[in-house]
Amino acid sequence: MSAIVNGITQLTGLSASAQGRIFSSLIIVIVLWLLRKIVLKFIWAKVSDAQLRYRWQKITTYVVYVVGIILILRVWFAGIQSLATLLGLITAGLAIALQDLVKSIAGWVFIIWRRPFSLGDRIQVGNFRGDVIDIRLFKFSLLEVGNWVDSDQSTGRVIHLPNSYILSESIVNYSGGFNFIWNEIPVLITFESNWKKAKQLLFEIVNQHTAEVSKEAYQQIYEASKQYNVYYASLKPTIYTCVKSSGILLTIRYLIEPRKRRDREQTIWEDILNTFALHDDIDFAYPT
Repeated sequence: MSAIVNGITQLTGLSASAQGRIFSSLIIVIVLWLLRKIVLKFIWAKVSDAQLRYRWQKITTYVVYVVGIILILRVWFAGIQSLATLLGLITAGLAIALQDLVKSIAGWVFIIWRRPFSLGDRIQVGNFRGDVIDIRLFKFSLLEVGNWVDSDQSTGRVIHLPNSYILSESIVNYSGGFNFIWNEIPVLITFESNWKKAKQLLFEIVNQHTAEVSKEAYQQIYEASKQYNVYYASLKPTIYTCVKSSGILLTIRYLIEPRKRRDREQTIWEDILNTFALHDDIDFAYPT
């Protein structure tokens, strides 16, 4: 064994103590990697839920990184026996040399602790909007919606944002706590139209499409009120009337799940077109 050590020393110039530390570091990395693989194999054999598997994969990764860094630093800095001293030196070094990464770690802690959003939520952070598909130590990823695509549909692009971004930008969560948003459809009819009949027809149409949504929304708003000061006098669909220069505007307002907004709006519009076509005393208006 000593002959091997001496040969490596002559070849690389590394002392015996340095070789021992390198060897110990490699052993730590290999052992932690094997332990993580064994734990994940056991979990995947017992758990079938994809999101739960994802969380366990992330947790084991973070644990292995933290434990590995601490153990390797104790190998290379054997004089530092106090864990508090070691962690203090690590924190000070990171704060000075890696300010952006430290901010991202602080953002990650905020995400895990305060949970402004979770995996699968639809959010907007600053000017970026999308579904959360990944949360890591330094960044989180969104599957972008909106932008050049109408009605919150996916663009297909993945946006990677540093966790530090949430500490300086406002966060809008479409599905956190209360998983519904209000949507409005403006319907403009002529002044000569029977607006009362049109309003009644619109109410029947929207009520047909949103009756079940309203029931579910009442339950969710009750649950959300336990955590937030959220209150609505009514969650039922309604229709507002106002006069514009080109005609009478009837605005349909109703609750919908964010991901279903475009499909539901399409079905409501198709029913409106088919229904109004049956009535000669109702005509759509347009600017002239």
